[in-house]
Amino acid sequence: MALLDVKNLTISFGGLRAVDDFHLSIKKGQLYGLIGPNGAGKTTVFNLLTGVYKPDEGIVKLEDKDITGLKTIEINKAGIARTFQNIRLFKDLTVLDNVKVGLHNHHTYSTLEGIFRLPKYYRVEREMNERALELLKVFDLDGEADYLAANLPYGKQRKLEIARALATEPKLLLLDEPAAGMNPNETGELMDTIRFVREEFDMTILLIEHDMKLVSGICEELTVLNFGRILTQGKTSDVLNDPQVITAYLGE
Repeated sequence: MALLDVKNLTISFGGLRAVDDFHLSIKKGQLYGLIGPNGAGKTTVFNLLTGVYKPDEGIVKLEDKDITGLKTIEINKAGIARTFQNIRLFKDLTVLDNVKVGLHNHHTYSTLEGIFRLPKYYRVEREMNERALELLKVFDLDGEADYLAANLPYGKQRKLEIARALATEPKLLLLDEPAAGMNPNETGELMDTIRFVREEFDMTILLIEHDMKLVSGICEELTVLNFGRILTQGKTSDVLNDPQVITAYLGE
């Protein structure tokens, strides 16, 4: 059984089909890539998978559970987390508190317990602090736990966004152009980070990326989108040597 199974996903904006009959099957533990030219519909697919948009047609299943059209928070609780091309951190919060935001999916206390600082409030806060620091240590960010997120270097902000996503305990992690804005050294570190996350957290990962060195270095299979439709799918080496892909994307 596929971890993620998508069939006939379609959405239109103003009469234009942004995504047309998209289908995808990802097995647990895979590191899968979604590529294509700018405007091909890649981020729209992510928005459909995470409930930002509701599809006009199609079905999205996670572990055979239909999550089509659910709200973003419901999809996150079901097991899908994501990062964004333009980093979205709470930059006025500390590094630690950014991760704790993600932990609220699984560590909760009532408003009453929070206002009156009842025992459960202190227990949950202690558990979240401990877990957040564990995650930050994985990404070598524990030494900056008290920094404002806005004061981290760009590459570390990327890592923090991934750490926050992992705090929600997802089954599937979506990375939207994680190498955007990175220099070659940072991209190399990012590749190591993604491999580590897959192994350390037994994570299934779907990523959008334009950096072909990164794609060819870590992705096992690819889907190529062009004008909202699938151009080809398959093993990474086969896809990247497909003349259609070279013409439509790599040679653009």
